[in-house]
Amino acid sequence: MKNSIKLTFCSIIAALSVMFMMLSYFPYFTYAVPAVTGLLVMVLVIELGLRWAFAAYIAASLLIFLFAEPESKLMYICLFGYYPILKAIIEKFKKPLFEWILKLLVFNAAVVLVYFIFAGLFGISLEDFKALGKYGAVIFLLLGNAVFVLYDIAVSRMAMFYIGMLHKRVKKMLKL
Repeated sequence: MKNSIKLTFCSIIAALSVMFMMLSYFPYFTYAVPAVTGLLVMVLVIELGLRWAFAAYIAASLLIFLFAEPESKLMYICLFGYYPILKAIIEKFKKPLFEWILKLLVFNAAVVLVYFIFAGLFGISLEDFKALGKYGAVIFLLLGNAVFVLYDIAVSRMAMFYIGMLHKRVKKMLKL
């Protein structure tokens, strides 16, 4: 396939990513929108490979950084935008326990990074988690890990659905 077609497809996905991230300004979409937007990168991983998917992630991240809602853009840039790429790399190991350890380490590092960025920018502290009790921050992180495991499973199932239902059509449309 010509690089111009690949570049066009990546540009469309990056533009769609930015458009979807604008939905993060609606209340209660802060975490759902970046998670769903990351699925667009999954399409590029399947269709064009890791390198092109990463290029589109970088392009989308630059625009999302300028326009999206602050917390959502951090979740996209620090985790959900590149996670489908990283997931494809990690799952090449074919050792499920090792894969899950790596995935959870990446998730927890991203969550801690986002927390520290927000703490620095907006003065959020661990005291804000006291509403959940003495171990509020730990409970919040454990619940986040549980949701992340569900997200990882959902990404895998969406990839299988995409490959089974749409891959041939997109491949034919792109003349791959």
